[in-house]
Amino acid sequence: MTLAGLALAVLAFVSQSEATTASALRDALRLASERAVATTSKPGGFLDDPRIHIHLPGKLNAMETALRAVDMGAQVDELEVAMNHAAEKAASEATPVFVDAIEKMSFSDAVGILHGNDTAATAYFKKTTSEPLRQKFRPIVSAAMQKVGVAKRYDDLVGHYASTPFVSAPELDLDGYVTDQALAGLFKVVGDEEKKIRKDPAARATDLLKQVFGH
Repeated sequence: MTLAGLALAVLAFVSQSEATTASALRDALRLASERAVATTSKPGGFLDDPRIHIHLPGKLNAMETALRAVDMGAQVDELEVAMNHAAEKAASEATPVFVDAIEKMSFSDAVGILHGNDTAATAYFKKTTSEPLRQKFRPIVSAAMQKVGVAKRYDDLVGHYASTPFVSAPELDLDGYVTDQALAGLFKVVGDEEKKIRKDPAARATDLLKQVFGH
């Protein structure tokens, strides 16, 4: 083989290797996102998972404590349950945003993910999908919380708390809080799924993943 022919062969091999790497990383992103959406969007996906369960925000601690002290703990718990169900509803709509990010992934992105840490793919998702997901999630969260009466329940609880002498009602963008917590929970599960793909051979569901990440 001539030197020129050898150079062409090397270039062809490198090109094929690059394409294989990029395809494998797309597989990894697809698998991690599909599994995360399936996990978080099912009934109890947020509510029953201690990793991502959405608690009342810290700024409501005083209100929560006071309400539980006057036997209103059940109402507080209902509010928390409804917030988690709203997050589950929003998570079900994440797939198209993830698919778009995967399709737009460049080779340099793929290389960075391959040689990055255990959650490099998740970091790519955070960078490319956080804002589109936030815009998609917020109206879904808002509609879901309105449907189950979260806003009224919250207003009632705040009103009851505010009727206590010498306290002021806390100000909170509840829709924004649940949206942000839903995003954080979704990315947490994506990250956990990515770690499995990188470390657990049984989690590598495609031949490309086995080839790039090892058997």
